[in-house]
Amino acid sequence: MGNKERMRGIESVASRCVPVPNGIVPASLDHYGEDVFGGAAIRDHLSAETAKKLLATIAGGASFEPSIADEVAQAMKEWAVSRGATHFTHWFQPMTGGTAEKHDAFLERHGRDQAIMRFSGKNLIMSEPDASSFPSGGLRCTFEARGYTAWDPTSPAFIKRHSNGATLCIPTVFCSYTGEVLDKKTPVLRSLQVLGNAVGRLMKCFNQGGAHTQVTVGIEQEYFLIDKRFYLQRPDLVQTGRTLFGAPPPKHQQLEDHFFGSIKPRVLSFMTEVEHELWALGIPAKTRHNEVAPAQFELAPIYEDQNLSIDHNMLVMEVLRQVADRNGLVCLLHEKPFAGVNGSGKHNNWAVSYGGKNLLDPGETPGENAIFLTLLTAIIRAVDKHNDLLSTTTASAGNDHRLGSNEAPPAIISIFLGDQLTEILDRVGSGVVMGTKKPAKMRIGVDSLPILPRDATDRNRTSPFAFTGNKFEFRAPGSNQSCAEVNMMLNTIVAESLDHFADRLEPLAGSEDFNSKLQEVLRESLEKHRRIIFNGDNYSQEWVKEAKRRGLPNLSDTLSAIAPLRDPANQKLLESYGVLSRAELDSRYEVFHEVYHRKIRIEGEIGLEIARSMISPAVEGQYGQVLSALSSAKSCGVASGQAGLRRIAETLGSRLDQLVLASDKLESALDEGESGGIIAALADLRVVVDGLESLVDDSRWPLPKYREMLFVY
Repeated sequence: MGNKERMRGIESVASRCVPVPNGIVPASLDHYGEDVFGGAAIRDHLSAETAKKLLATIAGGASFEPSIADEVAQAMKEWAVSRGATHFTHWFQPMTGGTAEKHDAFLERHGRDQAIMRFSGKNLIMSEPDASSFPSGGLRCTFEARGYTAWDPTSPAFIKRHSNGATLCIPTVFCSYTGEVLDKKTPVLRSLQVLGNAVGRLMKCFNQGGAHTQVTVGIEQEYFLIDKRFYLQRPDLVQTGRTLFGAPPPKHQQLEDHFFGSIKPRVLSFMTEVEHELWALGIPAKTRHNEVAPAQFELAPIYEDQNLSIDHNMLVMEVLRQVADRNGLVCLLHEKPFAGVNGSGKHNNWAVSYGGKNLLDPGETPGENAIFLTLLTAIIRAVDKHNDLLSTTTASAGNDHRLGSNEAPPAIISIFLGDQLTEILDRVGSGVVMGTKKPAKMRIGVDSLPILPRDATDRNRTSPFAFTGNKFEFRAPGSNQSCAEVNMMLNTIVAESLDHFADRLEPLAGSEDFNSKLQEVLRESLEKHRRIIFNGDNYSQEWVKEAKRRGLPNLSDTLSAIAPLRDPANQKLLESYGVLSRAELDSRYEVFHEVYHRKIRIEGEIGLEIARSMISPAVEGQYGQVLSALSSAKSCGVASGQAGLRRIAETLGSRLDQLVLASDKLESALDEGESGGIIAALADLRVVVDGLESLVDDSRWPLPKYREMLFVY
């Protein structure tokens, strides 16, 4: 009986107890970064001259000198071995959306019967993995197997630990034998160079050239936790990461009592263990809290260099999964694992600094900050002109269930600025001299409370692209996605806008009429692109209509969202900046297209299997039991109850017919192979199955229910 297993799961959770600490252990950050070959380890294990050269590459983007490779490799190996590592791997990010690694031992033979540990500069700089089994979108045939991983020195090597050992992980890029990129990291690195050059051009127009551009990102990660016993009883969760069936319980998130609520001891213990591992890896996890949906949580880090932040987010997801497993839990990173409650996303917080100063910090008088206003206007132009490309970066089968569902921003890309900045831009657009009042103070009305400074902008959680004080927060990426594409595209389109402005401003640099010409350039751009600014409720149907009137695209599903990758104008943009060649863009389109269709097919097949092999037998058993009771009542001459049993039997019989028909319809859709048909047929089948959940005896229902998975953990 299905309920027996479910009850065992509940009993397992009920019997768990989180140990209470015995005494007070002083808090310490002594272990922070201990498993990272970063600044301190580099200075400790390398000569002063070599350390200086390597740190210059890491911090300032200076070219790596191959002559120091052997010394760096030797030092890295000694450090890793001292920390328990026996193997090394080139850690890379193929177009699967995850990470990949092939472990090699430091072992080398020494004579006939001895061995030594060795690691050379050649091993460090490059490796040759098999490229034939990774997604390539047609760039490589199966028989063309050679690929290369190449060390990215700007992202430090780190130690990954397992139960009885450790591995040195070296972040790398991944390319084919012919040089085309097969990973997500390389385009990010290319786009960082492009944006750095564009920012440098703009700053020279303001007589502030010669400094280093830094792009920083903070990636907030949402996730669900459920007990592992329930997870293993749900083939849909195991195969697809989401529940294909399941009726929302009477109580889920509508009382709004989970968000920022007290964290349960088991979850808090898990979070603490996660943070301990992340801190050892130098990942600055800072914030933890309950999210809106039951069993949903969030982890947020401090901002870091963009490339490192993307790498670290991939590690965050891996650590969440591993630590959950050790604690008898499962971390669900699907964008919509449960229907009817909020899904999970990532918030990609993006900013640009130059010479150590954040260019998106408006200061106390943003209307008088010409550089800030120029960059802000360039971003507005970039997002309006290329919002279709931004949409391609968040498209996925999972995110289709989340975007626009009154829990996440809609698929319509718009920018939130807040009243003060919008007012400033209105004045710039009308030709009024720049300048504005300072932000006001807040008086709460309690004498004992201090007067609080008011931020320049409110927060708008419905906006996909919101200015939040000194950065832009892009809320559309899904929880399971790499943020590499998002940041690569954002860097590139902003660079194009900055170059557009620099083309007009460079001839005027240093002239007396520079400021007036600058205001003219900004005014013209705002007149053309201010349609992208919307400070209202992005969830409302009124905004959908208004966005259509403004001419903003609404790419509401994956297939329409990835189509812009085939647009010749978009391909020309990315190709002209050297971020992605036309062949590389075509390959990414093919990969996204194939992955989408494969995921939809997997969902359809496992949904059909569950319906026929688990749900149908449970319904048939219930139906047979009711018919048997009705037959017994008739044979015994008992009149009372027969009407009720007959109605129950008729309802179950009718629903059983619907289940069979819906299953047959899904099977036909799978035979035809069209994803839209599979999605529609699976949705129809879900309606039938979810309706049966409340009709079938709880002791017969084979799947753990939402009321158990979301509340018993």
